[in-house]
Amino acid sequence: MPEDSDWEAYKVPPTRTPVSERTTSVPNPATFFQTVFNYVVDAPVTFVREWIERQQAKNKFYYYHQKFRRVPDLSECLEGDYLCFFEAEAQWRRDRMVDQEIVEIVRERLGACKQREGPNQFQNCAKEVELLAQVTKAYQDRYGDLGVHGNARTCLMKQKHRMMEERKAQANASQ
Repeated sequence: MPEDSDWEAYKVPPTRTPVSERTTSVPNPATFFQTVFNYVVDAPVTFVREWIERQQAKNKFYYYHQKFRRVPDLSECLEGDYLCFFEAEAQWRRDRMVDQEIVEIVRERLGACKQREGPNQFQNCAKEVELLAQVTKAYQDRYGDLGVHGNARTCLMKQKHRMMEERKAQANASQ
């Protein structure tokens, strides 16, 4: 700041805040209602919320690490056990979503490797290419040709037919 500054233009704030002088003996209704609101509404709500937070802090629940118990496969369900059919179907859908995510993660890793390596991708990304080929083959073997409306029953029938074809091919090869 220059030496010749105008001190009147830049006044220093007072060191003590002046006390407001009350002109009436009637209390301010705004402060009265604020105090009533704090004690009647805010304090109980705050107390309950803090109590709930303390209880939740004791029992942490991580919803994104939820683990489902494995249910019996559709082939292990008894005839007419519709609850078992439903649980097996739900388990199959979860397994299918997990397998889709595995394929997607491996595909993203391969894309990142190709982006990172550039012209040397054929040499340096050979493991990722092989892994993607294995994962997609396994996914196609299990879920391929099921279509959009595939379910656990059609997947089980596809698996059964594939096993029968493998046995037939093995029997023909041994003769």
